[in-house]
Amino acid sequence: MKNAIKTITIFGGGKIGSGLVQIAAQNAKKVVLVETNQEQLKKSAELLITNLGKSARELYKEEYQAKQYIEQIMGFVTGTTNPTKAVIDADLVVEAIPERLDKKQELFRHIDKATPTKTIFASTTNSLSIGSFAENSTRIQRFVGLHFFYPVPETKLVEIVKVSVTSKETLDSVTAWCKDIGKTPVICNDSAGFIVNRLLLSYISEAIRMTERDDATPQDIDIAMKLTTGSPMGPIQLADHLGHDTILNLLANFKSREPNNSFLTPSRSQKLLVQQGKLGTKSGEGYYKYNDLKHWITNYSHRYNNKQHWLKHYQLWKKNCEKEVLQNLDN
Repeated sequence: MKNAIKTITIFGGGKIGSGLVQIAAQNAKKVVLVETNQEQLKKSAELLITNLGKSARELYKEEYQAKQYIEQIMGFVTGTTNPTKAVIDADLVVEAIPERLDKKQELFRHIDKATPTKTIFASTTNSLSIGSFAENSTRIQRFVGLHFFYPVPETKLVEIVKVSVTSKETLDSVTAWCKDIGKTPVICNDSAGFIVNRLLLSYISEAIRMTERDDATPQDIDIAMKLTTGSPMGPIQLADHLGHDTILNLLANFKSREPNNSFLTPSRSQKLLVQQGKLGTKSGEGYYKYNDLKHWITNYSHRYNNKQHWLKHYQLWKKNCEKEVLQNLDN
């Protein structure tokens, strides 16, 4: 199918929004990035240029070539603080603002009348109901969820979330566009957690409940699942990496939609960790301590083949720079 989506407007240039702008522009799509004020627009543009710089250095050895590449990609991007002007020519409008239902609903209501009737609306929410936005829109048949995963440029998957009346034409157009920008789309209904988060949080929650019942230690659960699935992290480590505050917020949103689902009930120990400020790798401690040399040796030292490389990454870990470590684990 020929893709009818040529121009997209993205509201919000944070981690997900910026990544989406990047991959769209890198695939020669016209992108309009919308922020609430000039200062935020400048920050979002700087983040985008920084991320493009990383890509450019991987593609080109010469500095002038990298600079030309960045300029070429940025030529597809326009920034604005005027939301109604931003949607006039849009084929697809994507909302990527923080996870607040009232703010997202307000945004879609505000831009609905200014947007052409052919335009598809999408939200990047990872936990809220797509129907809660679509039902108040004049274009409910042209409304979908587009759940991208961080980091957007590197993660192939995108979940396309449909409501009961989403049209086939809309799904076909969005699917074609996702493929055009190098993603692998999967389609699901508007159920709590969609596909990945629903299964992932159920998996994590049951692993944590196993530790609470003394069925097994966190270490043995993680070792068992890493060896049998080939994953780099077991469920307890993954929970620490995602952040226990983040997980509890997701579970709360899911539980509000399915109050009788026991798999979506937060665990006692996880709630206690959050109360104590032990959020996982970002705070230095969760179910594991991340300035603990023994933990580092057990779980990560095997990835490094020389002492200098090992020490470099251990020091980053010890300082709780989990982002830098995880990005460089396989370098």
